[in-house]
Amino acid sequence: MSMSKPTLLFECSTCGAQTPKWAGRCFECGGWGTLGQTVSDGTPANLPPVPSANAVPFSEIESSDIPRIPTHISELDQVLGGGIVPGSLILIGGEPGIGKSTLLLQIAIRLAEKQNQILYASGEESGQQIKMRLDRLSTEPNVSKKILYIGETNTEKICASIVEQKPRLAIVDSIQTIRSNDVQSEAGSINQVRASTMKLLETAKQHHIPIIIAGHVTKEGMVAGPKMLEHMVDTVLYLEGDNQYHFRLLKTVKNRFGSTNELGVFEMTEEGLREVSNPSDIFLSSNKEPMPGSVTSVIMEGSRAFLVQVQALTSKTYFGYPQRRAVGFDTNRLQLLIAVLSKRLGLNLGDQDIHLNIVGGFKINEPAVDLAVCAAIMSGYKNVALPADQVIFGEVGLNGEVRPISHADRRLKEASKLGFQTAVCPKASYANPPITVQQIQSLKEFEI
Repeated sequence: MSMSKPTLLFECSTCGAQTPKWAGRCFECGGWGTLGQTVSDGTPANLPPVPSANAVPFSEIESSDIPRIPTHISELDQVLGGGIVPGSLILIGGEPGIGKSTLLLQIAIRLAEKQNQILYASGEESGQQIKMRLDRLSTEPNVSKKILYIGETNTEKICASIVEQKPRLAIVDSIQTIRSNDVQSEAGSINQVRASTMKLLETAKQHHIPIIIAGHVTKEGMVAGPKMLEHMVDTVLYLEGDNQYHFRLLKTVKNRFGSTNELGVFEMTEEGLREVSNPSDIFLSSNKEPMPGSVTSVIMEGSRAFLVQVQALTSKTYFGYPQRRAVGFDTNRLQLLIAVLSKRLGLNLGDQDIHLNIVGGFKINEPAVDLAVCAAIMSGYKNVALPADQVIFGEVGLNGEVRPISHADRRLKEASKLGFQTAVCPKASYANPPITVQQIQSLKEFEI
């Protein structure tokens, strides 16, 4: 048997990508000056045969409900589906300064208050820095005795400490600052993030210890590192918010043990993240007087209904092309709805600048707010105020038809709870609506 000749390759020290030719920049991760020579001898590895795995029928596997660990933070427990599942790996992502470390420390404090031992590993902050935040968030002296700090960036050492201490919960802040000995590259690289996450995942599953890891996000709003990272963990949460507002939204993107698209609402205060008992108040204007261009709508985030206020301002354009601006709403969707109003209702909006705003900094993606957007534009254009105790929701089609939406009864119940008296919504069968309902099938039926 002839032996293959050694092959000269160039391997990236950051991501491990290989190429037969040298280049100043890695074609995979974009790193400059990271390609170095390596030699492949071309000989296949002489590995022993691998035995087959033991196949077990599902009839022999006992199914049981796994008891969850409540964090005693109701908004977080709802997002997680009832609490933390033992042995799960949870990823919390968010922009710098959004409050990830504060939330993680508050979770540790709440569990420590219930006499649970918590392990907190940080590669970003020193023990003194975390202790200052701990003293600010909690005044009970026994809490600090139950939280163990590890100032370590080596993944193997962190995993060994988790196995030795057997805490109720382990927290790693953050995944981009730790590195494994199995990969020869700097912390935060694609291979390092993948290898470190796999080590933590194995530790969590083998010893039934839940682990929460924090992750930075890129400019596009995605967790930095490989997309595989989100597939490896059990639950992915995103902490979002605008720096101009004190409110933070915790969203579920993935959850193997519960529903997705759940939403928790917090307010950033000096005492940390405070739960918001009535989130609808955030997204409603404090002015209760009816005003032109102001409409209240109801949206769904997971299983929760929220009331939001939609504001539209129309003014005659002084340029050749009218401006279309939207804050918290898709601009392309706004353009589409403006075209429907112009074509189906005959509104002359071609010479009007239209600005749309969602109060409270909320970003809306669902089409149920279409009818409210159209009503706000019509109200602002005609300078006619709609009733302040009225909510409007429904999807609008290209022909001007108003289509039914999901969870209409739950939306009406939320509006009734906050004192609204009437609703304009699509024609459908509503079981004992708590408020007066005006059902329409087309925009032409909605007169302003």
